[in-house]
Amino acid sequence: MSTFRRALKDRNPDPARRRWVFVPYDQLSAQIGPLARWEPEDTGIVIVENGWKAAQRPYHRQKLALILANMRHFALEQAERGVAVRYVHGAAPYRDLLAPIADELGPLTVMRPAERALRVDLAPLIEDGRLHEVEHEGWLTDPATFDRAAKGKLPWRMDAFYREVRQRTGLLMAAGKPVGSKYSHDADNRQPWSGEPPAAEPVTFEPDDITTEVGEIIRRHFEAHPGRLDLESLPATAADAERVWAWAKRACLPDFGPYEDAMSVRSTTLFHTRVSPLLNIHRLLPRQVVDDAAALPLPLSSQEGFIRQVIGWREFMRHVHERTDGFRDLPDGWPSGAVADGPGDGGYEAWSGVRWEPPEDDVAEDGGATPSYLGAGSGVPPAFWGAKSGLACLDRVVQDVWQEAYSHHITRLMVLGNLGTLLDLSPRALTDWFWVAYADAYDWVVEPNVLGMATFGLGPLFVTKPYVSGAAYIDKMSDYCKGCRFHPKKTCPITPMYWSFLGRHERKLADNPRMKLILASWRKRGEEQQAHDDRVFGAVIRALEAGEEVPSTVVTSAR
Repeated sequence: MSTFRRALKDRNPDPARRRWVFVPYDQLSAQIGPLARWEPEDTGIVIVENGWKAAQRPYHRQKLALILANMRHFALEQAERGVAVRYVHGAAPYRDLLAPIADELGPLTVMRPAERALRVDLAPLIEDGRLHEVEHEGWLTDPATFDRAAKGKLPWRMDAFYREVRQRTGLLMAAGKPVGSKYSHDADNRQPWSGEPPAAEPVTFEPDDITTEVGEIIRRHFEAHPGRLDLESLPATAADAERVWAWAKRACLPDFGPYEDAMSVRSTTLFHTRVSPLLNIHRLLPRQVVDDAAALPLPLSSQEGFIRQVIGWREFMRHVHERTDGFRDLPDGWPSGAVADGPGDGGYEAWSGVRWEPPEDDVAEDGGATPSYLGAGSGVPPAFWGAKSGLACLDRVVQDVWQEAYSHHITRLMVLGNLGTLLDLSPRALTDWFWVAYADAYDWVVEPNVLGMATFGLGPLFVTKPYVSGAAYIDKMSDYCKGCRFHPKKTCPITPMYWSFLGRHERKLADNPRMKLILASWRKRGEEQQAHDDRVFGAVIRALEAGEEVPSTVVTSAR
């Protein structure tokens, strides 16, 4: 018997005469839903450790370990408080694993799953009464909040939603007005980081026997999955999660605001809290972190910036995803895209030479919506999997991701998303890459953030313009360029790639009011310079698709 099984057997109370709850992998909290209201001695939970789900995509090993370790510790924590636990191992759709349990125990209660993929899987059990779905109490806003902010109009905008939430909740409001006279202090949060104040050092953990056993399972059964497994950086228990939040409040939040957009080779964290993986599985509750941040004596730019990430972007993206059924059902005027047949590997095969084969099943996950407003369709090159590109910014961020299953939101947006967009990578393929690479990625958050925001794959449905830049932005906001063989102002191909991107997509972007000035600048470059930009783009994409470094002379030789 495994260490975990022995520990659970020793703690598990008598399961008789219980009301039973199915607890999905991303609802690991007893502070919301039925577990928060039912008496422990009257309650039982079903948790499913599902190899079928884990094999859908080549998920980062650290992400798999985070979920498995937290599920197992959550089971033990609930047994300790008197909740009976039915812990199920399986390799089949959730509906197949839960149906016989519901037949045995009676209908199971479940909070509405956050992930669309799980909702689709469980739908037949809800329809036939074996599962009773109740509201997911982890969210801070409801669909009516989204509707009030949208006012029946398109496009949708996060700033309108954020203002609505602030006004309705009173967060950072005084006498009906925002504290500090404006809702967003984002303009104050764009300072590069020079090394002072010292970056926050992430908290580490001593793996216990349960977490160590999870590490052995990952190494033994998920050896084909990519990424570094680091158990010492993995929060696995409820106490670990609280320790992360205590560290974040002390070491990160006071300086978060000014350096929110900064990037550095010296720290993947800087002053970002790294709580998103824990928020997205509800080891930390969004309400808790928002209330705590609002009560702390923080600089307003840090306080508002953090709260906006949670009650603004996080909640807004969830509503957009659910309102559009994962972008399968877009509003009138936005053509609905096709849906990929099966889960994408994000370029795993192109990098490894091995085809990723998801389990065959009648209810296997589809591959998600495939919008591409700008017509981009290239595959994710091996550089996103660790093959050296010669671009220091890209190579460093990719290395960090495969080391930690993490990088903060500006490296995601302005390095990975920016370069992916400039390279005309398929929005779907790049979304799949983010999905497998990051510990906090689930369909409701990764698809709107990458399909919609990072790649402009949905056009202006809920973002105002493509988030693209040349080398100047990366040079200003990071120290990546200092160690690069390309000079940011003279030989870096990112700037010609930026101009080439504008030229290729001029027609699609011409009516966008936020693009008019920059497109006017592109036109002033003249045909010869525009042709040079296109040659640089072509040379870069050819090198990366071949898994090779971009030639150091790519800009000069293209003249």
